[in-house]
Amino acid sequence: MVKTPPQHRIIPFLENGDKLTRYEFERRYNAMPNLKKAELIEGIVYTMPAALRFRSHGQPHAWILTWLGTYEAATSGVALGVEPTVRLDLDNEPQPDVVLLINPEAGGQARLSEDDYIEGAPELIVEIAASSVAIDLHGKKQAYRRNGVKEYIVWQVLEQKLSWFYLEQGEYLELVANERGILQSRVFPGLWLAAAEVLAGNMQSVLAVLQTGLQSAEHAAFIQQLES
Repeated sequence: MVKTPPQHRIIPFLENGDKLTRYEFERRYNAMPNLKKAELIEGIVYTMPAALRFRSHGQPHAWILTWLGTYEAATSGVALGVEPTVRLDLDNEPQPDVVLLINPEAGGQARLSEDDYIEGAPELIVEIAASSVAIDLHGKKQAYRRNGVKEYIVWQVLEQKLSWFYLEQGEYLELVANERGILQSRVFPGLWLAAAEVLAGNMQSVLAVLQTGLQSAEHAAFIQQLES
């Protein structure tokens, strides 16, 4: 029997439901340049359709980026990323919709690999989900919790709900808004969100609330901490 030389063997396509190691997942993903997005969650492959709806994903995604981009611009030592590959562990390689991390040189817990991927857990991850039955609130949430993602936001668009979780003693607890309906990050001081306003698409109010957070003494102290 004639064996095919290793360099000439066909690399299988990624398929939904494949159970792979992270290394095999990356090998197959890299061989499919036309595949827009695929994730490995708890050892299972999830491929994503190229087309995304505007109101149920594209627009909420843009609003979150506007909010976090404003925070990044005012906060030296943090970095914002859109759909980056994150090597969490040997069974998980997601592409979150948005990540906000503290730069490694400023004391952040994730780092950039030599081939420019995030390795480890970003401090904050945001996912835009269709509803509460999506993987974002199940397999992903479990993987993010176990790997130490400190804060996790899931916007459930169809249900008009935004959940902000924070990690405490190995478990995710849901952040509670203050009396003014404002959610305040426990990891990124000054990162304030008027949840009802962002759900309504009132970005002027969202950014006004954020500016108040950016002018707080806590945010100023955080910048000094990062710079030191």
